Amino acid sequence: MSISFKIIQRKDKLNRDHTAPIHLRLTHKGKSRYVSTGVTLPINMWNAETQQINTDYPNTGELQFKIDSVRRDFEKKIKRLQALDIEVTFDTLLETNGRKATITVEDGFKAEIKRLEILGKFSSAGKHKSALIALNSYRPTNIPLEFIDIDYLKGFELFLTERGNNSNSIATRMAIFKAIYNKAVKEGKFIPKKNPFHIYKVGSLWTPTRKRAISKEEIHRIVKLDIPYNYRTDYKRLSRDLFLFSYYTAGMNFGDIARLRFKDIVNGRIYYTRHKTQKLLSCKLSEQAQEIIEAHRKANYGAEDYIFPILDRNVHTTDRQKFNRIVKTLRKVNGALKEIGEEIDLQFPLTTYVARHTYATVLKRSGVNVAIISESLGHSDLSTTQIISTVSRTRRLTRR
Repeated sequence: MSISFKIIQRKDKLNRDHTAPIHLRLTHKGKSRYVSTGVTLPINMWNAETQQINTDYPNTGELQFKIDSVRRDFEKKIKRLQALDIEVTFDTLLETNGRKATITVEDGFKAEIKRLEILGKFSSAGKHKSALIALNSYRPTNIPLEFIDIDYLKGFELFLTERGNNSNSIATRMAIFKAIYNKAVKEGKFIPKKNPFHIYKVGSLWTPTRKRAISKEEIHRIVKLDIPYNYRTDYKRLSRDLFLFSYYTAGMNFGDIARLRFKDIVNGRIYYTRHKTQKLLSCKLSEQAQEIIEAHRKANYGAEDYIFPILDRNVHTTDRQKFNRIVKTLRKVNGALKEIGEEIDLQFPLTTYVARHTYATVLKRSGVNVAIISESLGHSDLSTTQIISTVSRTRRLTRR
């Protein structure tokens, strides 16, 4: 006897707002198992006879697609089992020795998100959360990773494209998904019949982006820009100082600048660990960089105090608090830098990243080897820096 399917609304799980979840009911030899579709509806919006959402309910098409996708995925799994001459039972379809036969998409993502947060890599964790939300918008993520095939990946790419995501945004999500899938395979969570990522090439989605840098003359205009001393412009002055400090310190990343303490300065050099790559870096403090530090040095400062007024060691004590504060401050700093950019007539928004890229581009135009530039920036991959070389060369050819 084969397994039969039916989409039902679980009224035995009725919520206080008179909604109930929609499940796929699997029946075999008089016994039933239930699989969530990730959809919950008011009890008067589900037609049990047609197994469809009432057409007058909002987003009916999208929700019905999610429901039907769960059924199609299980039908596909049954066909695979049959093709391998494996008996289709609840054990082979859902469980093995009383345990889950495989890891779901959601399980894989949540485990990695938890790991990243424990390591304090909140930015990476946020990207994984965003990718998981996008996947769940496409289809329910409670399906096993082994169900993922090339059609699923192409469908997800099309879904993101139609939603307005650019190619690099799609590539980022796909790269994260690929890493989750391959990690589960490597850890023996399941054995894929065929790895869809061997066919689907994430790299083909990446497109070169225009890296924005400004000239030495424009740096000079930022230095000379008259910003009056008053409470309304204090943040604007700080933003300019942070931008210039990044430029003067080999393109130091904003997060790393925020985490600098006075104890990191030794004999006129700054020694620090790049937060993103954990590389140990150092650079000699120029006269201009030292002047900026002096401008923000408090009278009663200690070695453990932060150099810039972004973090407070008595307030921001956890990694999460530090991350949240840095993200919030960066948003405000970039807003102030945008105003500064407009005042010096830049044709694109001025941001902290422009300082980092400007430093690299100035070195490249001066003939410095790309590998040396990469080392000074703290890149973990030389190819990241080589983008600078390509963009810089393209601009010179364009000017000719």
